[in-house]
Amino acid sequence: MTTRTTEAADEPRLRRHIGVTGLLFASVGSIIGSGWLFGALNSAKQAGPAAMISWALGGVMILLIALVYAELGTMFPLSGGVVRYPHMSFGSFASYTTGWITWVAVATTAPIEVEGALQYATKYAPFTHTHCVAACGTKQPVDVHTLTALGYVTAVVLMAVFVVVNYFGIRWFARINNVLVGWKLFMITLVVIAFLATAFHAHNFTQLGYRPYGWHGVFSAIATGGIVFSYLGFRQGIELAGETDNPRRNVPLAVIGSVLITGVLYVLLQVAFIAALDPSILTKAGAWGSLSYGGDFGPLASLATLLGLGWLAVLLYIDAIISPGDTGLIYTTITSRISYAMARNGNAPRALQRTTDRGVPLVSLVVTFVVGLVVFLPFPSWQQLVGFITSATVMSFASGPLVLSALRKQQPDQERPFRLPGGHIIPVLAFWASNMIVYWSGWDVVWKLMVAVLLGFLLLGAFMLSGQVRLPDLELPSGAAWIVPWLGGVTLISWLGSFPEPAAGNRMELGFGTSAGIMLVLSVVVYVLAHRFRLSPEQAARHIAETEKEAAVTDEQLAD
Repeated sequence: MTTRTTEAADEPRLRRHIGVTGLLFASVGSIIGSGWLFGALNSAKQAGPAAMISWALGGVMILLIALVYAELGTMFPLSGGVVRYPHMSFGSFASYTTGWITWVAVATTAPIEVEGALQYATKYAPFTHTHCVAACGTKQPVDVHTLTALGYVTAVVLMAVFVVVNYFGIRWFARINNVLVGWKLFMITLVVIAFLATAFHAHNFTQLGYRPYGWHGVFSAIATGGIVFSYLGFRQGIELAGETDNPRRNVPLAVIGSVLITGVLYVLLQVAFIAALDPSILTKAGAWGSLSYGGDFGPLASLATLLGLGWLAVLLYIDAIISPGDTGLIYTTITSRISYAMARNGNAPRALQRTTDRGVPLVSLVVTFVVGLVVFLPFPSWQQLVGFITSATVMSFASGPLVLSALRKQQPDQERPFRLPGGHIIPVLAFWASNMIVYWSGWDVVWKLMVAVLLGFLLLGAFMLSGQVRLPDLELPSGAAWIVPWLGGVTLISWLGSFPEPAAGNRMELGFGTSAGIMLVLSVVVYVLAHRFRLSPEQAARHIAETEKEAAVTDEQLAD
C-alpha cells in the first residue's frame, strides 16, 4: 500500500448520506441559482424571441457533456471525481491543470450567488448601489450593482453561514438542500403558470423580429446571456458521487435528470416571459436590445408587478434570496471537496485533505471561505463576475470527453454500469461544445481565464519548491501534449474571432461559420492527441489502483 493510501486509512473521511433524491436535488439545486432570475431578460435582449432556441441548444450542449460524466461517474464514484479522472488517464500535470481550472470556477460561484441574493435584497436595505460602467465590447454604459459597506459585511456573514452548515456534515446539507430545492422548483413552475395564465401576447414573438440579431445573437446568448450559467450545476451529481449509497443508479439519474428537468423549465420560462410583456413595452423599446421596463433589482419580479401579480412579485423577491443562497451553500460544499480531492491526488497542500471526526474537510472549507471573501474585492457585483465563471466552468468540463476516450483503451474491461453509446461521436461533440461555449463568451473573458491558468502554473511551481505537494512525476508527455495546443488554440481562435461584437480586443477576422469549423478541427486534433499520448495501460492501472484503494478505505470507514 502506498504512503498516500496509508495516510488515507488514518484519517476520518467524508460520509455517505445522499440517496437518489438528495443527489438529484444537489444537481438541480446547483443549476437553479441566480441565473434564471436574470437569464430570461438578458437572453431576450441578445437573441429576441429566438432565445428559446438558445435555451434549448444550451441544454443539448450541456446534456452531451453530462452524458460523458454519467459514464465516468458510475465507473469511479468518488467525491471530487472530476479532478481525479484526468489523473487516472493522463497523470499529474493534466490533473493539476484541469483541477485548477475547476477549482477557480467553483470557488468563485458561491460569491456570485451571494452577490445575486444581495442585489435583489437591495429592495429592502442598501446592500448594493448602482452605477454605470463601460460595457465590454460596446460603446454603451451598463448599470452594475456593487456591494456597499453593509453589503460586504452581509456577504461575509452569508459565506460564514455556508461554512457552518457544511461543518455539521453532509447529512445536514442534504436535509436543508432538499427543502430549498423543492421551493426553487415550485417557484419556477409557479412563475411559468402565472405568466401564461395572466397574459399571452402572441404578436410579441414577431413584432420586432423573431431572430433580430441572426444566429450570432442566438449563440452569443448561450454563453453570455446567463443561459449556460443557468445550467452549470449538473456536475454536482458527479462531485458527490462518492457520498451516495447507490452510485450506479443514482449518478446517471441525477446528472441527466437534472439537465432535462431544468431545460424544460427554462424554455417554458422564456416563452412565458416574452408572451407576458405588454406590447407597448416593445413598441417603446424599438428593438429587443433596448428592452427595458423598470425593475432595476429583479426583471421577473418587476414584470409580475406590471401584470398585477403583486403576491408573485413578493415571492420572487424572497426566492431571489433563497435560490442563490442555496446554490452558494452547495458550491461551498463542492469547492471544499475539490480541494480535498486535489490534495489526495498530491496536487495541492496536504493540509487540505484533513477532515474532522464528522468527516468534514474543515481546512478546505476555511480556504473556500477566505478565497470567497477575496473574490468580492475585484468582482464586487454579479454582472462583473458571471462571464468569467461561465467560461472557466465550461472549460473545466472539457477534460471529461478526453478521459472517457482514454479510459476505454486503458481499461476496456472496467465495469461500466452506464455506457455511453456511439463510440467517439458524443465525446467529440461534447468536447467541441465546451470549446464553442468558451469561444462564444468572448475574447474579453477568454484572455482573463488564460491569465488565471498561467497563475495556476506559477502556483504549482511554488508548491513544488516549498515541498507542500507530493508530485513524484508530472508525467508531462501525456498531459502537455494536448493541454498546450488546446489552451493555445482556443486562445488564438478567440483573439482572431468575432465574439464579442463589437470587438473588445479581438481581431474580428473569423466569421461565425469559419470559427466554428476551425474550432471543430482543433477539437478533433486535441482529442486525437490526448488519445494518442494517454498513459500506458500499466501506468493508468497504477493510478486507478491507488484511487480504488483509497475508495475502498473510504467505503469501509463511511459505511453506517
